[in-house]
Amino acid sequence: MKHKLDLDTWNRKEHFLFFKQMEEPFFGITARVDCSKAYAKSKELGVSFFTYYLHKTLTAVNAVENFRYRIIDDEVYVFDRIDASATILREDKTFGFSLMEYDDTLTAFAEITRQEIARIQNTSGLITRDFEINLIHFSAVPWIDFSSYSHARSFSWPDSCPKISYGKIVEENGQKTMAISVHVHHGLVDGYHVGQFLTLLQELLNE
Repeated sequence: MKHKLDLDTWNRKEHFLFFKQMEEPFFGITARVDCSKAYAKSKELGVSFFTYYLHKTLTAVNAVENFRYRIIDDEVYVFDRIDASATILREDKTFGFSLMEYDDTLTAFAEITRQEIARIQNTSGLITRDFEINLIHFSAVPWIDFSSYSHARSFSWPDSCPKISYGKIVEENGQKTMAISVHVHHGLVDGYHVGQFLTLLQELLNE
């Protein structure tokens, strides 16, 4: 479900109109998160670490309203729920775009994720299903401890979905950390909101 945002009463109307006219309205931030407790918790629960931190990421995304804004026909809509389209690697080293529907219960989300990963493993090609836009575009690059990140984008495509990517787990002095890259449409999201998301995400990873 979604509803249209009233632009005339929105305090970011001028910001939205300013940034949406740009050829590249996205900006990106790269940070690090401490995943020591989250990694241990996932092992304790018998859930894959990928599934565990994807669930925490979606929980934080859904909690920050600006991350649920999407642009449709030059209007801003607020979605009730945001899911993830994650890139899933196959044995032949190709990948496909998945759809992991968010559930606030980890057990239910883990089963959704398990089924979708299995589906991707048994298909070929990149786009194997239809997608809505109540998504984050999600990827993991577990081979690289990156310090910056960029995305392939078609500027002619009216994209407003946030893009979140994680890097390699790095362990130092008993602490596990990962790089995280967050790319967002500046007409919808500012640095303040990215800060809200990262702060909440870290709190969730520390649970």
